[in-house]
Amino acid sequence: MIKVAVTGAAGRMGSGIVKKINEQEDMEVVAAIEMPDTPLAGKDAGEFAGIGPIGVEISDSKDLEETLKSSGAEVLVDFTIAPASAETIKRTAACGVNLIVGTTGFTEEQSKNNADEIKKNNVKSVITTNFSIGVNVFWKVLKDLTPILNDFDIEIIEAHHNQKQDAPSGTAMTAFEIISNQLGRNPEDIGVYGRKGHVGKRTPEEIGLHSIRGGDIVGDHTVLYVGDGERLEIKHQAHTRQVFISGVIRALRYVNSAEPGKVSTINDVLGI
Repeated sequence: MIKVAVTGAAGRMGSGIVKKINEQEDMEVVAAIEMPDTPLAGKDAGEFAGIGPIGVEISDSKDLEETLKSSGAEVLVDFTIAPASAETIKRTAACGVNLIVGTTGFTEEQSKNNADEIKKNNVKSVITTNFSIGVNVFWKVLKDLTPILNDFDIEIIEAHHNQKQDAPSGTAMTAFEIISNQLGRNPEDIGVYGRKGHVGKRTPEEIGLHSIRGGDIVGDHTVLYVGDGERLEIKHQAHTRQVFISGVIRALRYVNSAEPGKVSTINDVLGI
């Protein structure tokens, strides 16, 4: 039985993860963690997942180390916000607990620190900007396609719900990095984040990234390859957050076999 702790356990993703884990025969939620000074402390996490009491009370993140130890958690799942997640990764790794992280918006320094903490404490981890299986196939297609269409103009468009706090999305930024690497270009030199005013004509080297926020859009990502007289669009749409949660379940079954001290990705989980 895989013993799992979930942060942000009363949020949209966290409660969905709690519910899905509860449906599995080979894993169980043993700890549910929320923000510091949460008014939800002591309430049953199952109530927020819509499945009724599961005997796991929500705890305050200030008590993270104590909660992990007392619950016997083997792996922690984190889908929160970057500053909080970076601190959670540091404290969880120090406890010797493995990590699955889908939080986005980390700075380069935070990502480096996350990897350093995982290596220093020799824990196992899966960290990725998108746990959707379809999105990871989407990224693979971009990697294979970009060298073929290297003289086309390339633009990235992403759309998410109006509560998302970072932009562009982590998924769009991963697509941007893949495309830049395949073209042998420095992402810092070629990224154009939206356009306004008299910006001049488009350069052949630049890649545009455009963010849309509205309503309850779960996540749409489109990459346009535009040539003279033709256009190819590679698109992924998430209809429900369940696509991310399904990837988390696969990662939970994989992480114990991951290489200690390494930041594994969903590609390692899927073998692509």
